[in-house]
Amino acid sequence: MQPNTSLTELSVLLNSVAPVDQVGSLERIAKIQSRSLKGQAKIQGLRMALSMIDLTTLEGKDTPGKVRQMCFKAQHLHDQAEGLPTVAAVCVFPTMVGIAKAALANTNIKVAAVSTAFPAGQAPFEVKKLDTLHAVEHGADEIDMVISRGRFLAGDYNFVYDEIAAIKELCGAARLKVIFETGELDSLDQVKRVSSLAIAAGADFIKTSTGKIQPAATFPVVLTMLSAIKEHYDQTGQMIGMKPAGGISSAKIALQHLLLVKEVLGEAWLSNEWYRFGASSLANDLLMQYQKQKTGKYQSASYFSID
Repeated sequence: MQPNTSLTELSVLLNSVAPVDQVGSLERIAKIQSRSLKGQAKIQGLRMALSMIDLTTLEGKDTPGKVRQMCFKAQHLHDQAEGLPTVAAVCVFPTMVGIAKAALANTNIKVAAVSTAFPAGQAPFEVKKLDTLHAVEHGADEIDMVISRGRFLAGDYNFVYDEIAAIKELCGAARLKVIFETGELDSLDQVKRVSSLAIAAGADFIKTSTGKIQPAATFPVVLTMLSAIKEHYDQTGQMIGMKPAGGISSAKIALQHLLLVKEVLGEAWLSNEWYRFGASSLANDLLMQYQKQKTGKYQSASYFSID
């Protein structure tokens, strides 16, 4: 793995990152959370959120059958409700990419694979490289890599930058999502710093968390990451995607996230090309709320499949 930027260049980049105004951030979030969508706007928001989900199974007990069942749900969220969108993607381990690709053949649903020794990232680069190549060679459309948090917290920013850049090169046509595991970072300023670093290193998306550690996709963290994306876009005109993951399980919270995206980045980001939810459990609550809006009645959770 060869360095892609000098220590001086990276230092200038990180020193230019503005500190986070935590008081201002909390005030902005409170205003967003005081708003609500109703009627047709809520139905549109629920459909949009469904289309942005990355259905995920990342457990040691994952089997080909479990992955196939999840891929079926990705295509058939609730057949009793006509015209629903599919989810954006399914997310699996590299060893399950081939299974998922076959199950999703002839659909527009992407296959994402976690990489770089997910979730801890504690492995030599050669292992991370093979992890990524295995996923790409079996057809992964997207790679969700974890950064080396220990090296980042130790101040070894050049190492983290170069590792992201090297994985990006291995991805080829696959889009790269870079996971920070924000619950392990010390402050919002660190979240802002790592966001800017990952974007500069070539991330197509920045992602809060693995879903294994709490806190994860809190509103202050998400707002901080969106602000880094906005600053980069204002400077370069380049759009970067965002994926909050971990702790988003209700339709109400998902809709508040979409309002936050619209407020900070604008409507251009309100598509699954640029925004995703890493929250499988969210799908059923969105479906229940959608059916309530369409029929006026809540359906039991037992009406919806778990996987």
